[in-house]
Amino acid sequence: MAKPMSFKQLFDLSGRTALITGSTRGLGLSYAEGLAEAGAHVIINGTRPEGVTEAIAKLAKKGHSISGLHFDVGREGSVVEAFEAFDRQGLEIDILINNAGIQFRKPMVDLGVEDWQKVLDVNLTGSFIIAREAAKRMIARGRGGKIVNIASLVSAAGRATVAPYTASKGAITAITRTMAVEWAPHNIQANAIGPGYILTDMNQALIDNKEFDAWVRASNPSGRWGKPEELVGAAIFLSSSASDYINGQTLYVDGGWLAQL
Repeated sequence: MAKPMSFKQLFDLSGRTALITGSTRGLGLSYAEGLAEAGAHVIINGTRPEGVTEAIAKLAKKGHSISGLHFDVGREGSVVEAFEAFDRQGLEIDILINNAGIQFRKPMVDLGVEDWQKVLDVNLTGSFIIAREAAKRMIARGRGGKIVNIASLVSAAGRATVAPYTASKGAITAITRTMAVEWAPHNIQANAIGPGYILTDMNQALIDNKEFDAWVRASNPSGRWGKPEELVGAAIFLSSSASDYINGQTLYVDGGWLAQL
């Protein structure tokens, strides 16, 4: 019987390479810094070259192993070209965090198909394309890997004016289960994180809305918004050997918001 890993070994990401989409700012940058601190080489991604460069410089200044590439997760050709570039550079991705996402708020009766489709193209289809390309290579290498999709509390609860976002994030939990079932024989674990209301730039308009801010605080058992760094532990856990027998699950990090519904 193999000797069990020590606590440090279970969460150590040394020698692994992690691609984190949408990681030039916000939650993505927090995930990037967290995984880098756990020992991973992290690949930064964003649509703006200057954003990628700035994020690389910020994390490299702290002594982390960082590289990056700008590409659009919502365009299949852009994703395929990116993975071909990784292949040429010898970057073998062991961990994928599907973080890139967009939001669009409008009542459904006023919602156009173009806006609906744009959100699904990035949040859902983009996550599928990225995971497909990463999994192909994980399977070919034969040493497994980790895929962490980013869901949301609205994967499990409806909210007004965010229909495309809710649809995309509900589907993320479903496709995560399918990834787990299809790829488990190749030692690939696919799980999701479901953030609650977090203090990020995507939520800035809601944070600045006194009425909504008060509702978030009153409706959450924890009585507050979450902090970006409070999601890092879940990301490291699902990216590490500590979660090797966890597959197809969604871990909600929401301060208990869903627990009281």
